[in-house]
Amino acid sequence: MTDIQIRPATDNDIAVILHFIRELAAYEKALPEVTATEQDLREALFCDDPKAHTLICSANEEPVGIAIYFFSFSTWVGKYGLFLEDLYISPQHRGLGAGKALLRHLAQLAVARDCGRFEWNVLDWNTPAIEFYESFDAKPQSEWVGYRLTGEALVNFAGAEEGT
Repeated sequence: MTDIQIRPATDNDIAVILHFIRELAAYEKALPEVTATEQDLREALFCDDPKAHTLICSANEEPVGIAIYFFSFSTWVGKYGLFLEDLYISPQHRGLGAGKALLRHLAQLAVARDCGRFEWNVLDWNTPAIEFYESFDAKPQSEWVGYRLTGEALVNFAGAEEGT
């Protein structure tokens, strides 16, 4: 039987966190887009007032995956929500229940914090993940389209004069 453990990450887990982020990016065919360094993660996740949090999931005391999350806010519900930025379990450890254990842990955290929502995104081609999420009654949200500003476009827009 596999013993699944979930714990908050510590500064000592930086290399493990970055390893899993890179594995996830490779799985999503986006490894060149990962520019985060160990120092970037240390400053963001383990500063005095972190805005994002990381869980380490282990099986039989070996790290097998991570979840990175933060709290959002819903004006319509008038409550915070928990947003799962990344959930990743290494392929060789899938099927042990680690992913579901991480999601349940986060759902329990959301309920304990009186969150009105627990949300995440999934790539439309990731059929195994979609089937996994739908297996416990998670529902896709199709009425919203996500937008993103990054890199030069973000800098240019931020620096644009009013009215342009």
